[in-house]
Amino acid sequence: MRDTRESRLLLVLLIAIAFALITVDIRGGQESPVDGARQAASAVFGPVENGVAAAVDPIGNAIGAVRDSGERHTRIAALEKENAQLKAELGSDDRNRNRLRELDSMLKTAGAGQYGIKGAQVIAIGAAQGFSWTVTIDVGARDGITRDMTVLNGSGLVGRVTTVGPSTATVLLANDPDFTVGTRMEKSDELGFATGQGDRPLLVQLLNGKAKVKPGDRLVTFGSSADKPFVPGVPVGEVVRVDPAGGGLTRNIYVRPYVGFTKLDIVGVVVQAPRSDPRDAVLPQKPKPAPTVTVTVTPPPPDGQQAADGQQPNTAQQGQNQQNQQGRDQGDATP
Repeated sequence: MRDTRESRLLLVLLIAIAFALITVDIRGGQESPVDGARQAASAVFGPVENGVAAAVDPIGNAIGAVRDSGERHTRIAALEKENAQLKAELGSDDRNRNRLRELDSMLKTAGAGQYGIKGAQVIAIGAAQGFSWTVTIDVGARDGITRDMTVLNGSGLVGRVTTVGPSTATVLLANDPDFTVGTRMEKSDELGFATGQGDRPLLVQLLNGKAKVKPGDRLVTFGSSADKPFVPGVPVGEVVRVDPAGGGLTRNIYVRPYVGFTKLDIVGVVVQAPRSDPRDAVLPQKPKPAPTVTVTVTPPPPDGQQAADGQQPNTAQQGQNQQNQQGRDQGDATP
């Protein structure tokens, strides 16, 4: 197309329409009027994204092995066996080893929380889906995925499913500013709400303005009614900063999430909630502090005791001995 006045006007018009659609979509939330169009686009482009990912992914079978893990922990042992076989088949490739470690970690997380999961791979990031922090995964309605399901990986909470196509789904990440999840503090059980802040720590508003909290304290998801969109007990993150208590009804703390949102690859969609709240069972064990080395310094004994024990005499005693020896020498020298 030649650079003419008409082409420039057309470009400006298209940009204005795009921003208008984005604004309507954001304000509409879950009832967005363009949700149907987005689902239609997912149905059209989802198979293409899946095909590209499958063509370049040598570990696709490993992820597929996890997709049938909805039968809760009874499938965990079988999946671990299949995972071990895949390790032998895939050899020593560094990337494959890293992804297998992610699978191992995710299976352990699912086992600790008794979550029934569907394994998935991230096949696209959210640049083409607006300005939100989102990713596309390669499972959809045909795999039993529905809207408002919890998404996790071996580290903790990844996000929630927002849009589902036949073979793909869109996940809103936990660091997105439109993302909010109920949280519970480890041990103290203080409740709050975490909100994403992009590449900054999560902002958590504790409901108790006088809650005692310090850096290093950890949080998990509190859970939602009917376990949607969030199941309980999924690790969220660790406190890095606490605002001073100002006497208000709430208190702000800042939490570093366990999940690295810029390097997501293998994730799991929770398709079956645990029978009971796992509480803090899914949190990793805290490292034990290193033992303290104690050095004992023994003071030397008094000088008199050294001489009594046959050790080197003190200076005063040495001087007296020298004088006595000089006296004897002078007596021997007198005619």
